[in-house]
Amino acid sequence: MTCAACVGRVERKLGRLDGVSATVNLATGRAKVSHPAALSVGDLVTVVEAAGYAARPAEPPARPGGAADTARPAPGREPAEGPSGSGEANERRERDRLLITALLSVPVLTLSMVPGWQFRNWQWLCFVLAAQVAVWGAWPFHQRALRGLRHGTATMDTLVSLGVTASFAWSAYALFLGGAGRPGMDMPLSLLPSASGDVAGVYLEATVGVPLFVLAGRRLEARARRGTGSALRALAELAAKDVTVRRGGVERRVPADDLAVGEVFLVRPGERVATDGTVVEGGSALDLSLVTGESRPVEVGPGSRVTGGAVNSGGLLEVRADAVGSDTQLARITRLVEDAQTGKAAVQRLADSVAAVFVPAVIAVSVTVLGFWLGAGADPQAAITAAVAVLVVACPCALGLATPTALLAATGRGARLGILVSGAPALERLRKVDTVVLDKTGTLTTGRMNVTAVTVSVDADADADARAGAGGHARVGAAEALRLAAAVEQGSEHPLARAIVAHARRQADGHPLPRPVRFAAVPGSGVSALVDGEEVAVTRPGELGGIPDDLREAVRTAETAGHTAVLVRVGGAPRAVISVGDTLRPDAYRAVEHLRRLGLRPVLATGDREATARAIAGQLGITEIHAEALPEDKAALVTTLQGHGSRVAVVGDGVNDAAALAAADLGIAMGGGTDVAIGAADVTLVREDIQALPDAVRLARHTLATIRANLVWAFGYNLVTLPLAAVGRLNPMVAAAAMSVSSLLVVGNSLRLRAWNPSRPRALGHGPGRARTATPWEAAS
Repeated sequence: MTCAACVGRVERKLGRLDGVSATVNLATGRAKVSHPAALSVGDLVTVVEAAGYAARPAEPPARPGGAADTARPAPGREPAEGPSGSGEANERRERDRLLITALLSVPVLTLSMVPGWQFRNWQWLCFVLAAQVAVWGAWPFHQRALRGLRHGTATMDTLVSLGVTASFAWSAYALFLGGAGRPGMDMPLSLLPSASGDVAGVYLEATVGVPLFVLAGRRLEARARRGTGSALRALAELAAKDVTVRRGGVERRVPADDLAVGEVFLVRPGERVATDGTVVEGGSALDLSLVTGESRPVEVGPGSRVTGGAVNSGGLLEVRADAVGSDTQLARITRLVEDAQTGKAAVQRLADSVAAVFVPAVIAVSVTVLGFWLGAGADPQAAITAAVAVLVVACPCALGLATPTALLAATGRGARLGILVSGAPALERLRKVDTVVLDKTGTLTTGRMNVTAVTVSVDADADADARAGAGGHARVGAAEALRLAAAVEQGSEHPLARAIVAHARRQADGHPLPRPVRFAAVPGSGVSALVDGEEVAVTRPGELGGIPDDLREAVRTAETAGHTAVLVRVGGAPRAVISVGDTLRPDAYRAVEHLRRLGLRPVLATGDREATARAIAGQLGITEIHAEALPEDKAALVTTLQGHGSRVAVVGDGVNDAAALAAADLGIAMGGGTDVAIGAADVTLVREDIQALPDAVRLARHTLATIRANLVWAFGYNLVTLPLAAVGRLNPMVAAAAMSVSSLLVVGNSLRLRAWNPSRPRALGHGPGRARTATPWEAAS
């Protein structure tokens, strides 16, 4: 395929089959087809071939160095293939054709455009050189034009072929029959068409200039398109080629494809994690920046989940493989990016509809211009020049490339920033949303219970030394209270107990917790045990009477923040309060504030109790709160907001969010959430940073603005240049250069998205009323 007219033809041919819908992407050379099971892929390929194009089933992304890596060109660089050879061979032939065409064309252009160099019979040398360009150099255009003619269609190649043929045929007539072949004939320099009444002029510079500029333009365009599709290649390169496994007690290096679920493999410092898994032994920091866009290294240890493609920055890790091949997160990201790059924006479908009739309309205009000039008594060569210029200057290529190149670059950039968009429709909806419904747990908060505070009673410790001397209990500090509580909680499976134990182990710096004796659990109350000879109980605070004032205040503070407080008693006396809760993500406040500055209204919807929801909303400055919401309540909230005219995006991560995600105008899932939530969403935020949400909105707006600019240029270029060509104000050679530059400008504008970075406000507070200075990173961006 070479232009939007080709895209339209393939889509129409496939769409005529019962139950088939197809989306064809000019930039990647791929078609995404939905078809009944009764139709095989071979049937679809046959239909495409009947339309005059070659096709083959798309292969999955290849591992670098794998067998498929050499057989399949990288996305975005597949040249049009015929049965004559591979894509790489065709690419070499096109490169050689461009070089030889340039060598043949430069003398013709120079002699035609520089009168002082025109020696005796120079025009005949130019004719010999131009004949080779017109036939051999332009042969791909003639070939595809003839193929289209056999199938009753016309494309960009038809226009180029007709333009080259017409200019060469007129020049041959002028040389042999029109007097231009006489010795000593000279031709003045002119970038505009000109004609003299006595001698027919030659337009050999147009004969060679049109194929030269179009070949060069397509070569540059192909290289630029490869740049827009670099994200998929970068993702493929993240996969590890081989891995060290332990089999039969022996370490051996095997291809990563041979790794099986459940096997334990080693990741040494500097190596990539071969596949998704769970750390069995060892600790380190993983660099996930290339996989999820997470800028900070992530500390992992036994029990931590790791992602394939991450780079081990520290110690030796032993990892048990949980998923391999197409089930890994890296493979899912690749599929999402690949699917997104196949889609089309609604505005592109309009452009494709125009492109479907564009080439026949241009041919009709060219014939009309020729007839008008001849009927008006103009010189035949002026009439032919104007008609050729109309054929050559028209450019449906830019129309076909406006959306796919921008989408390729944007989805690739989004993947690097940890933002996966399902396609152009999702980008359009993301740009238009005005209300964002935010889940709390796992979205605004980490989704993990953590110890947020340990408060030790000052009253209990004021005379601890005196009590110790009198045979009482010694002073209990915060670290000791946490250690004793964690020792007791080791026997419990409650989420609060696990959070306390995990926090205490991190604080213990490798020292083991003491073993409890006579462990007892009282349902609904707490647990107790004998630890280091002390009777220790970890219970609910219950009635606050009999508790020291500072501990009573700590309980109230925890409840106000929406956290859970547990009371630690040592020897029957209340000694400390441990606050446990789900903590806000580090950038949650800034993310919500950025959403406001983008004109979006934040709404909190959570299944948590009212106090917890209000505590979280208060920290984030969210005023609209819906607490204790069941899954059906969240979906109903979305419907209500839509009924009031709002365009709603829902952000969530759990099974209970799936219904709301599906009901919303746009569903956004956190990448660490459940597969159900991710499957129901249009956008997935892979990196563990809620700041990716406003980044996604900015990326969508920037991408759609780029697409609109591309289409304005593509339509505007043709609206301006076609009339100029029709009235004889464009030399065909200049028209050919303008046509090539048109496509390059569209692709170049899209390429700017590859370097896009989110620009954020320079100063934001961490919470309401608390301003802070912008970090160097924010100031720079």
